[in-house]
Amino acid sequence: METPLALTLGEPAGIGPDIAIKAWLRRHELKLPPFYLLGDLDYVARRAKRLGVAVALADIGPEQAASAFDAALPVVSTGHTATAEPGRPDDTSAPAALASIRQAVADVVAGRAGAVVTNPIAKNVLYRAGFRHPGHTEFLAELAAAGGPAPQPVMMLWSPVLAVVPVTIHVPLREAIDTLTSDLIVTTARIVVADLKSRFGLTAPRLAVSGLNPHAGEDGTLGTEDQDIVAAAVDRLRRDGIAARGPLPADTLFHEAARKSYDCAICMYHDQALIPIKTIAFDDAVNVTLGLPFIRTSPDHGTAFDIAGTGRANPASLIAAIRLAARMAAHPASPA
Repeated sequence: METPLALTLGEPAGIGPDIAIKAWLRRHELKLPPFYLLGDLDYVARRAKRLGVAVALADIGPEQAASAFDAALPVVSTGHTATAEPGRPDDTSAPAALASIRQAVADVVAGRAGAVVTNPIAKNVLYRAGFRHPGHTEFLAELAAAGGPAPQPVMMLWSPVLAVVPVTIHVPLREAIDTLTSDLIVTTARIVVADLKSRFGLTAPRLAVSGLNPHAGEDGTLGTEDQDIVAAAVDRLRRDGIAARGPLPADTLFHEAARKSYDCAICMYHDQALIPIKTIAFDDAVNVTLGLPFIRTSPDHGTAFDIAGTGRANPASLIAAIRLAARMAAHPASPA
């Protein structure tokens, strides 16, 4: 029996429950791999009723999820109830979302699930409840550590036409520039190359490394960071035998012809990486966390409070995340 994927509830008041239900409803049409939703069965039932869809739900454990998946959406209880109305998080939102993530990781580590697929969270809601991590990525790294040293997580946004990695992630732009070092670029790129080989089956991944400043610094006339930090990192990567090019001007890095010349673009800060992929592949992009001892994917969008519970949420990115997670788990050496 195929090992199911563990799908987190995400922010209950967001579109996570909506797109989970919609994905399951399309399981036969799209031949989706089995997954189970970690959360509150009564809450999922209420959301399905609000959406006006008939969904059979199975209140079972992870071990029975794969066999139940064809006939019912498996919902594995976390023991945390959710009461928030769509678009209106309440005091149950943060505990329900965090419990779902923790249990998903525990299930994968224990072998009950093949990968973690996370629905969107509302970080401002979590922060008000005392959450101290910048986002999903950093929280997953802490859970992966299990009391030991935390691995360095790397956030990759992947789609069939573009893969990008921001070296600095959820920090203000001014802090991102101050944080950027050659060591950070090199460490990030090495993790990307290792996972592209082991999880995506690429024997010799090609990296395009963007510059930090406009036109990659124009030989130092628009800032020296590209020469002092980025170029130095690229030289080190090349000495490691990694096929890396850069620093390359970011404004010419993402058109169709340029994308054919590399497997992943290493970008210096969050928006430099995410704006192009969300423009080119908004519905198909998947958030993949590299550098962890387990597979984690996620849709590349937020909670969309304004359309939660209306039936208008598009499950395409979640479906892409489910498919990619299953492919990485079942065939880690095959090309993605």
